[in-house]
Amino acid sequence: MISQAQILQWLQLFASTIEENKDYLTELDAAIGDADHGINMDRGWKKVSTQLPTLVDQDISSIFKTVSMTLISSIGGASGPLYGTWFLRASTAVAGKQELTEQDILGLFQAGLEGVLQRGKAQLGDKTMIDALAPALEKFGQAVGEGKNIPEALQQALAAAEQGMKETTPMLAKKGRASYLGERSIGHQDPGATSAYLMLQSLLAVVEG
Repeated sequence: MISQAQILQWLQLFASTIEENKDYLTELDAAIGDADHGINMDRGWKKVSTQLPTLVDQDISSIFKTVSMTLISSIGGASGPLYGTWFLRASTAVAGKQELTEQDILGLFQAGLEGVLQRGKAQLGDKTMIDALAPALEKFGQAVGEGKNIPEALQQALAAAEQGMKETTPMLAKKGRASYLGERSIGHQDPGATSAYLMLQSLLAVVEG
């Protein structure tokens, strides 16, 4: 099980991780985008961080909804709507929950990814955050099906997300500003896939304690 308190810890840790990696994410985005992914994400997650202490009595779905609205309203570019949609859809998958089972996590990962797919109109291989999230979901589901517990399943999901993130480097971008670069987008790791990987990395860190 993952408790409501662990979810709050995860969100706080991810906010801190984004702050620590702000320059790195911006550097990645400078090569193929607007050079603002790290800055925008840090702005949004700083606002989320300030709200977390007010959410200690909320269920997990309500927490995710607040995170979603905060990100959508405070992050510019594509990142706000995409991450906001991920958390909004995730919230619908865990309505009323105070703790999450393996199946609950699988459901929220699935709902979040479907939301991002619909919102961004991107597919696997387009050099976006989906290239980290989709293989992570597949591995998590596979691991749960094999009877793995949450930390074990998340370890496998994170490894798949890392591989997917790294595989964006040789890809030709097909979405967003990076797609305008055509062949010049090849050879650069996607910043969105990188922040998505960091999100899962933060969750595993909290679950493993």
